[in-house]
Amino acid sequence: MDGKVPPYAALAAGDAAPTLAALLGSRRDAADADALVFPDRRLNYAELEGSARRWAKALIAGGLRAGEHVGLLFNSTPDFAVALLGIAMAGAVAVPINARYRPAELAYLIENADLAVVIIDGAANPAADFIERLGLALPSLAGRTAGEGRLACPEAPKLRRLIATGARRDVAAFTPADVFLAAGEAVAEAAVDARIGAVTPADLAIVLYTSGTTAHPKGCMITHRGLVANARNLGRRYGIGPGDRFWSPLPVFHIAGILPLVAALDARAAYLTLAHFDAGVALEMLECERATHAYPCFVTIMQDLINHPRFPETDLSRVRLMNSNLAVQPPWIAEAMARAMPGAVQVGTYGLTEGVGTICTSRIDDPHALRTGRLGVPLDEWEVRIIDPGTGREKAAGEQGEIVARGPNAMIGYYRDPEKTALTLDPDGWMHTGDIGSIDVSGHIMFHGRLKDMLKVGGENVAAAEIEAVLDTHPAVRLSQVVGMPDARYAEVPAAFVELKAGAAASEAELIAWCQGRIARFKVPRVVRFVTAWPMSTTKIQKFQLRDGLVAELEARAG
Repeated sequence: MDGKVPPYAALAAGDAAPTLAALLGSRRDAADADALVFPDRRLNYAELEGSARRWAKALIAGGLRAGEHVGLLFNSTPDFAVALLGIAMAGAVAVPINARYRPAELAYLIENADLAVVIIDGAANPAADFIERLGLALPSLAGRTAGEGRLACPEAPKLRRLIATGARRDVAAFTPADVFLAAGEAVAEAAVDARIGAVTPADLAIVLYTSGTTAHPKGCMITHRGLVANARNLGRRYGIGPGDRFWSPLPVFHIAGILPLVAALDARAAYLTLAHFDAGVALEMLECERATHAYPCFVTIMQDLINHPRFPETDLSRVRLMNSNLAVQPPWIAEAMARAMPGAVQVGTYGLTEGVGTICTSRIDDPHALRTGRLGVPLDEWEVRIIDPGTGREKAAGEQGEIVARGPNAMIGYYRDPEKTALTLDPDGWMHTGDIGSIDVSGHIMFHGRLKDMLKVGGENVAAAEIEAVLDTHPAVRLSQVVGMPDARYAEVPAAFVELKAGAAASEAELIAWCQGRIARFKVPRVVRFVTAWPMSTTKIQKFQLRDGLVAELEARAG
């Protein structure tokens, strides 16, 4: 892929598509207004722009060239948002990294994404010691110091620099962020302006890695036009404007966290979030910060909010709109939200990383039954169809088939993977999602499951193949197959079926322990079942039979 989008008409309403690099410069009329709000820190628009430009100057001073890739390994912090915008201002491409990735996953992404620089949250944190994790991912860093110049790391040939915010001074190979930022002070503001001006809407803004049906995640290439225009169209659909306060608890390394951030900044609104989701802190924030829009989305977050002792007494009356996806939530969640926020408009949403987060969402004036029983209609600039995945024939209203979508804001492909790009984006521009859906006579979409061999663990895409690849490295395992097992909290969790090699032995606990530390915790199988024969079609293992049998076993045990 050459990083350019095909020609399309201008944005809806005739306005030009801005870039992430220029976004804050066009928001100076809101200089004193809140831009980012965390429980312990807030930045107004002037402070956010100034801090982002400081990162841009430092990256320029450090030799970063326009178009190079910069990794961001953070939980949700103001530093992530500031660095993301600074990278864009420097004309580079940001690559947010899932903060739950383990060393092997980090090593793959750093090399595959061609990262020149990686910026991490270096604060000492037993729950997420990114410095230690990167040291395990890149063992050649041992003994290196930040003052040695180019890292020359064989595991990641293009990696030149590691930067850590809040880092201890004695951490080898990492440059403390304050030292790195100070080195950029000599760069003229005009140099940043020149980099910003050279960025076009068709240039890459971010590469976001998402799990697919293969053993490794794929890097979705998203342009400035795709990110900012889709965020703008989302903000317009939700009626977000200056002075509004958009609360989202979703991690910023996901498109579900980045999209509302950009939507809020584009609308001159405030973006409210927290570093780690805590239901009590979240409820206090929603009330005290007077949130007008809320974006909890996933069942795990909704459950924790409702089940918290403070929920019944929290004043949520200022929330005008909540993206709650009630169509795919248990009925009791809808009932609790209706009691707590009788005046709020509840909306549903369908999207995926390849679709820059949101493809369909409800309109504010849609009937309540549609907003809470379906997942919305296409955002401006999107076309959506339901097709027979075998023949490509379009399905009639109400019939189930594969969801396909196209529009100028879709990803332009998978980084360094033209074969998978060709499987997902067809010659006519349709993006094949691998999701099963239907569209009713009113044009509203509903999600019914996945064609792909994928799990959805508490909102996280998890490729069965990725877990299987880890299990298959155990010396006793001949073959493994992973399916989704129903779970009250996470919707589904991984369950593994394993055939052992002749004469070999391994226990369930041993295989679960084998996965721990090799893949993120949410990907680790919760149960392992051993098989000696597989249920087969003519040529393939029938995973649905494995899952059905496990579900029947668990139900019998519970009953």
